[in-house]
Amino acid sequence: MTKEERARRVIALLKEAYPDADCTLDYDEAWKLLVSVRLAAQCTDARVNVVVRDLYAKYPDVEALAAAEPEEIEAIVRPCGLGRSKARDISACMRVLRDQYGGRVPETFEELLALPGVGRKSANLIMGDVFGKPAIVTDTHCIRLSNRIGLVDGLKDPKKVEMALWKIVPPEEGNALCHRFVEHGRAVCTARTRPFCDKCCLTEVCLFYRQSLAGEG
Repeated sequence: MTKEERARRVIALLKEAYPDADCTLDYDEAWKLLVSVRLAAQCTDARVNVVVRDLYAKYPDVEALAAAEPEEIEAIVRPCGLGRSKARDISACMRVLRDQYGGRVPETFEELLALPGVGRKSANLIMGDVFGKPAIVTDTHCIRLSNRIGLVDGLKDPKKVEMALWKIVPPEEGNALCHRFVEHGRAVCTARTRPFCDKCCLTEVCLFYRQSLAGEG
């Protein structure tokens, strides 16, 4: 089985298992997803969803958040961890949106990458979820599962994993696949425990599972 064939089978199996998988960060405007994905670094999406309620209650739009001092933002977002750096990036990002884009979020990958605090993972998430463009979000779940399943070979660098997946994943499937990786990574193919292979839908194509069987034999 080639990597491309394996990728297509993984996509089909995960579609069956997680038909409604979607972004687990709450947002109703593009700029809010930018804020939330920055806060989600080394923090759970569930905690971010709680913290941003207070943030948006006080600063309900880009203009208001851009006018806030980083220290004011930090006081609210501190429970997400790394409060100072996250507040600084959010403040700088909102000011760029206000001053250069009239409060809107830019629609090209290059422009998104140029925003303060926005890396490839965040830019891909915005491109896929907000603008419906081809995207591959290489978060920790995507990297772990891609290596275990055998879609990539020993790659840990997010950009290298992303580039490898672009070669084998149909562009229109990338964004949804990564959301399904998150669901599967949290429920089955976990990081902090041995994967629950006995309830995994991917055993027929997973190299980790095949190797574990060989080891038992």
